[in-house]
Amino acid sequence: MSAWKIVLVLVVIAVLVPMGMLGYQSFKTGFSAKAEPSALEVAVARKVRLLAIPRSQRDTRNPVEANSQILKEALMHFADHCATCHGNDGKGKTTIGQGLYPKAPDLNKADTQEMTDGELFFVIHNGVRFTGMPAWGKGSPEKDTDSWRLVHFIRHLPKITPEELDEMKRYNPIGEMERMKEAEIDQFLSGEEGGQPASPVHEH
Repeated sequence: MSAWKIVLVLVVIAVLVPMGMLGYQSFKTGFSAKAEPSALEVAVARKVRLLAIPRSQRDTRNPVEANSQILKEALMHFADHCATCHGNDGKGKTTIGQGLYPKAPDLNKADTQEMTDGELFFVIHNGVRFTGMPAWGKGSPEKDTDSWRLVHFIRHLPKITPEELDEMKRYNPIGEMERMKEAEIDQFLSGEEGGQPASPVHEH
């Protein structure tokens, strides 16, 4: 057998065997998002993610210069847009983050921190198919300064301070029930008569 045929066979085996194993795993667990991805599935997903990012964009350097104001803006943006899934600390230990398949990753860990700036930007700007990660980028990559600011904040997450985490709570989105509770508290503190009592909170 010629050398190129041997290489072709090896490539086919390298692709089909993992796909077959992933298919078997999916058959066993069904389409439940509660299942924990296998080590093989995680490894293949990361490899595919890397291959999906053009090399020219992987090597792109962050054009936004990091400073205290940029980090402040990124902190506010992350708290408002990203923390619902990733948590203010980036560890993904939120109700939504843990309910996704795959679960929201811990952005503090090496799997994320060792990505290049260009790779992080690409994921934020374009999202990741078949996951809960949406595409946040607007317009062309060159004009998407919000995503480049978030790259700086993700780099900052491993050394985020308790004071910054407390500050982020001010920018986290809240639901209608929370707004009603805050309004009732404000009314009580100001001495105003309360209106109709709020509907009871249902625990899920």
